[in-house]
Amino acid sequence: MGDNWTERDIPDQRGRVAVVTGANTGLGFETARMLAERGAAVVLAVRDVERGRQAAARITAGAPAGAMGPVTVQALDLTSLESVRSAAADLRAAHPRIDLLVNNAGVMYTPRRTTADGFELQFGTNHLGHFALTGLLLDRLLPVPGSRVVTVSSTGHRIRAAVHFDDLQWERSYSRIGAYGQSKLANLMFTYELQRRLAPHGTTVAVAAHPGVSNTELVRNTPAPLRMPVTWLAPLLTQKPEMGALPTLRAATDPEAAGGQYYGPGGRGEIRGYPRPVASSADSHDAAAQQRLWAVSEELTGVTFPALLGAPSA
Repeated sequence: MGDNWTERDIPDQRGRVAVVTGANTGLGFETARMLAERGAAVVLAVRDVERGRQAAARITAGAPAGAMGPVTVQALDLTSLESVRSAAADLRAAHPRIDLLVNNAGVMYTPRRTTADGFELQFGTNHLGHFALTGLLLDRLLPVPGSRVVTVSSTGHRIRAAVHFDDLQWERSYSRIGAYGQSKLANLMFTYELQRRLAPHGTTVAVAAHPGVSNTELVRNTPAPLRMPVTWLAPLLTQKPEMGALPTLRAATDPEAAGGQYYGPGGRGEIRGYPRPVASSADSHDAAAQQRLWAVSEELTGVTFPALLGAPSA
C-alpha cells in the first residue's frame, strides 16, 4: 500500500456494523458514505433525525442494488446524558454486535453555553458525550475481533490546550479557543487511556484521527476577528470533507492500524494531504492526567465502563 491512501484502499466492509456520530453533514457524512459504499451496515447517530434521514437518502441514492450496506438513523444528542443513554439502549437492542464506533460529532469555538447537564458545551459534547456513549456500547464491541473505537480529535489539541482540572467547565473565565483545545486534548487522552484498558482483552482497539483543516460547518463559530480571514483563505488552506474524512477512515479500516495510533493528513503542518500516522502533543501522553481525566469523566457522566471489568453495561 502506497503513501497516498485513498477511498479505494478501504477494505470490504460487508458484515460490519458501524455507528458514526454526527453523520448528517461534513466529515461524518463522508465517513458514513464511504463505509456504506464498502458494504457496512451504517447507523447515522445524529441530533436532527430529519436531517439524518435526508443524509441517509443521499448516501443510498443511485447505489446499485445490493452493492451498499443498509443505512439507518438513530437519534443522539450528545449534549444530554439522558439522550446518550436512550440512544445506547436503542443501539444495543438493534445490534447484538458493533464492529466500529466513530466518535466524530463535535462543536468548535462556540460562545459559552452549557449542556443539559450543566457541562461547558464543547467539553460536554466533544468529550463527555462520547465518553459516555463509548462506555454504554463497549460490551457490544468487546466480543468482536477487529472491532474499533475511533475518536476524532484536532490539531487544536495543541492550541492553548490543557485540561483544567481546577475549572473543567470554564466557570471562572471562558476562552472559546481554549475550551475547544481542552476538549480535543481530552479526546486523545481518552483514546490512549481506553487503549491501555482494552489491550488485555485483545479484541477491540482505540484509535484517534484528525482531519487537518477541512471546509465544514464547524467553522461557523469562528470568532468574529478571524471569520473573514478564514472565509477568504479557506479555499487555499482547507481540503474537502471527503479528503478530511480519510484519516478517520484509515484509522477505522486499515488492517495495519494499531491501537493507540493517531492519523492525520500527511502534508506540511498536517493541514491537508493523504492520511498517515502522526504524533500528538506531549500533554496528550501524560498517563497520570489520562487516568485523572478518566476518573473525573466517570464521576461526571455516571458511566463506569463495566464491560472492561467483565460485567454487562448498564
